[in-house]
Amino acid sequence: MNLVTITSLAVDFLDKSPLNRVKELGIERIYDIPLVGAARADDPLFAKLKEPEVVGPHHLLPSEWLPGARAALSYFLPYSWEIREANRSPGLPDQKWLYGRIECEAVNNALREYLAAELAREGHHAVVPPLDPRYQVEKKRSNWSERHAAYIAGLGTFGLSKSLITEKGCAGRYGSIITDADLEITPRPYEGVYDYCNYCYACIPRCPSAAIQEEGKNILACSDYMDREIRPRFAPRYGCGKCQTAVPCEDSIPG
Repeated sequence: MNLVTITSLAVDFLDKSPLNRVKELGIERIYDIPLVGAARADDPLFAKLKEPEVVGPHHLLPSEWLPGARAALSYFLPYSWEIREANRSPGLPDQKWLYGRIECEAVNNALREYLAAELAREGHHAVVPPLDPRYQVEKKRSNWSERHAAYIAGLGTFGLSKSLITEKGCAGRYGSIITDADLEITPRPYEGVYDYCNYCYACIPRCPSAAIQEEGKNILACSDYMDREIRPRFAPRYGCGKCQTAVPCEDSIPG
C-alpha cells in the first residue's frame, strides 16, 4: 500500500460516510479532501518531542506504540468552506463549528479505524494512538501529539496560535496511524517550526480569551476560557476556532 492509495481510500470514505455531514443543520460536508503524509518511525524528531519544552518525557515514540514500527502515517482533514465561513464572525463559536468540532471526531475516529483495518488487510500491523488504551492526557498534554506528528511528516509548520499551517490552511483536524508498513516518506519542505507563519498577528484580536499575544500563545489561558465560558454554554459540545478562521492561514499558507 502506498500514500496515493491511502489518500484515495480516505477521499472515498469521506465522500460516502454519513458521518461526514450533519443533517439537522443542513451541513452537507464537514471535511474536504485530506492531505496525507508519512514520517519514518525512527525520525530523530520524534525523540525530540520527549524534551520538556516540546511535549514532555511522557510522549511515546512510534516504536513504543508499536515494536517494529516503520512509519507514522499522518493526515490533515480540512474543514469545509461551510464550517469555516460560519465561524468567521466575532464572539462565541458558531453552532456549525461546534458540530464540526465534536461530530468531526466521530468521522475522524471512523477514518482512523478504517485505514488501520485496510493496512491490516494488507498484512501490516497498525496502531491508532488516540484510540489505544495506553493513550493519556496529562496537564493538557497527551502522550501522542498528532500536530507534531504531522509536522514531522511534512504536512505543515506551526503558527503563532499553535495551530499547524498546511497548504490547505490550519482550520481542521489531524489523524495518525503507526504501522510496520514500508510507506514512502514525504519530505519536509521547511526547516523551522514556524516557517509558514508570516506573523501577521491576525489571530491575536480573533482570540476571545486573549491567550494569543505577539510573544506566543498561553495554552492554559485558552484551556481555561474553554472550561469557563464554552463548555457550560454548549455542553456536550465545545470548541472555539476563532484563531483558525478569518485569518490569512485559514485555508492556505499565507503569502
